Amino acid sequence: MPAADPFPKIELHVHLEGTVRPDTLRAIAKRNDYALPDDLESLYRFRDFAHFIEVWILTTNALRTEADFRQVVVNYAEEAAAHGAVYLEGIFSPAERVARGVGWDEIFGGYCDGAAEAREKHGVEVRLTPDIYRGATAEEAEQVVRHSAEYRERGIVGVGLGGLEAGFPPEPYEPAFTLARSLGLASVPHAGEAAGAPSVRGALEDLGADRIRHGIRAVEDKGLVAELAGRGTVLDVCPLSNLRTGVVRSLEEHPLPHLVSAGVLCSISTDDPAMFETDLSRDYEAATTLGLSPRAAYDAGVAGALCDDETRERLRQVGDSHQWDR
Repeated sequence: MPAADPFPKIELHVHLEGTVRPDTLRAIAKRNDYALPDDLESLYRFRDFAHFIEVWILTTNALRTEADFRQVVVNYAEEAAAHGAVYLEGIFSPAERVARGVGWDEIFGGYCDGAAEAREKHGVEVRLTPDIYRGATAEEAEQVVRHSAEYRERGIVGVGLGGLEAGFPPEPYEPAFTLARSLGLASVPHAGEAAGAPSVRGALEDLGADRIRHGIRAVEDKGLVAELAGRGTVLDVCPLSNLRTGVVRSLEEHPLPHLVSAGVLCSISTDDPAMFETDLSRDYEAATTLGLSPRAAYDAGVAGALCDDETRERLRQVGDSHQWDR
């Protein structure tokens, strides 16, 4: 359970489909007449990253309607607020749902309505950054970008790239991200999780990444780490996700201390909290054991947030007004 009075937190990397707790997912699947295995919890004991993706596809296909997508955002905002969250950037994967017969506007409308409702009900600012899935065709990638741009006024602020990183390097997606930037959307690809430093460099150079989701395997290239620090590029670090998917063998071996000591800005997030048996407090606690103070994580979140200047200033004021223990 979160502390009675948790310190403020910013989360820049959370897959909304991966926030749905098992009992809620069962209820959604039942109303959509979608069959799920009885023991979801056993599925969430991942052998490796590829196994995680298999389970991701199986479980997230339960989400079918505009009401589902809205509910997912509102529910997670309530959970995250209990852990001190004041700002979230939620990820969702629209092309996967479209491929299974759901309409673009139903998906985007549901998530955007959920973001507005989350602000009203729980006081959490939510911005949205849809993912292009690795393996998507050029046409599918472009569709994600163009529909994202149509919803810019309703909280869509960027476009990401997710999925099987090791099999799909970032470079082929350069046209989609060039289009995204021309339409006023930021670039926030996953890189440096299941693949190494070249993936991070490709995201920076070919996709024009404004922020890197994960990025921890940049430590395999000292020059790249120095470049990230010099650029002020924020990494969305998800310690317990990395442990659960086998990206790191143990928390003690996590690269976060090396990145922090090199001057790289690192925010802290849960990634897929329901699937990784974590929450925002647990991931912040893990980061603290690795030497990143809560205030430093919060400040990196402010620096990396893809929000308007007015919102960023409010977030700074929240951080400045809190009495941080360390």
